[in-house]
Amino acid sequence: MVRRSRQVLKKRALKLAQSDAHPLFLFSLSGAELLAIAEISRISRDDAGSLIGYQRPEVRQHVQDIVTYLDSGKVIFPNAIILAFSSDVKFCSSRGPMVNDGVATAGTLEIPVPAAGKTKPAWIVDGQQRALAISKSTRKELAFPVSAFVADDVELQRDQFIRVNNTRPLPRGLLTELLPEVSAPLPAKLSARKIPAAVCELLAHEKKSPFCGLIRQSSMAETQRRQAVIADSSIIKVIQESLANPTGCLFPYRNIATGETDFDGIWSVLTTYWTAVKRTFPDAWGRPPSESRLMHGAGIRAMGRLMDKVMTTINPRHAGAATAVAAELQRIAPYTRWTAGTWEDLGLRWNEIQNVPTHIRMLTNVLIRSYVETLVRAA
Repeated sequence: MVRRSRQVLKKRALKLAQSDAHPLFLFSLSGAELLAIAEISRISRDDAGSLIGYQRPEVRQHVQDIVTYLDSGKVIFPNAIILAFSSDVKFCSSRGPMVNDGVATAGTLEIPVPAAGKTKPAWIVDGQQRALAISKSTRKELAFPVSAFVADDVELQRDQFIRVNNTRPLPRGLLTELLPEVSAPLPAKLSARKIPAAVCELLAHEKKSPFCGLIRQSSMAETQRRQAVIADSSIIKVIQESLANPTGCLFPYRNIATGETDFDGIWSVLTTYWTAVKRTFPDAWGRPPSESRLMHGAGIRAMGRLMDKVMTTINPRHAGAATAVAAELQRIAPYTRWTAGTWEDLGLRWNEIQNVPTHIRMLTNVLIRSYVETLVRAA
């Protein structure tokens, strides 16, 4: 039974006893009702650069496939859409001896229906594509299952979004941006990625970072994406490799036994080294990968592995550390071909280097070998 009274949608529901702070409700909605009370929170950033929202961009073909199915007539729609309710939504238990079995309580949800243009009381945590399809379908009266929890906190909504999508492939860039925003314990395979993701987030937006504005992220507007020339996945892999490898320069900054991480130390290493890279190769820095292989995935990965060699002998917290690193990088500068020419040892023109494992290994070998050979000759 559904009725509207004073702009309140009343729905019969079950309340599950999972969490007193964030009760869980099971009920149904029609397409028209969903569109009246819920909105999709897409990932973006506010004027201060803080992450807002958490949904991936619309997948048009997938949505159209669902629309076609919904409009076909014979529909089974068993997958529940997951909503996060604001605390404005109220639940009233039914009266009687059989309304509570110790696990679930029967009752009525009272959901305020806002006027046009006003903030809606629900956000779609999972089922974005289905909701978009419902909005495009001609069958707005079709009912479908809904699971909802009460949470005004966007961080909790992000946490649930990541967990719900953990068994399905989220876009890597989107996951990279979301992970640093979640403070709750995460599944093991995500926890290992949280540190590099958090560092990448800082590198992308901190003004003192040599990468500020250059790392491409899912939340960026199209104009920003054109200026961001480095894929965040390349930066993530550099950090991951250095943290995980005992010979990596970032490895000592994480206590594996306790799980504690010296973020300031990691930050100092990365900003010192890459600031020196920027100084050493100014003509190649900040240009699109089509114009500079230093900004290319292969270049970033290979220079990241060289970082593990160079930074083992330099204290990044000392004054003048970036100048010292730049002096070390000058050893390899004559052998690099980031924007023109041919890598002699590779037999490849500068723009023939591709972001594939073989080329990354070959380029890494040339850089490290050239660096070590110059050290030997200097000794």
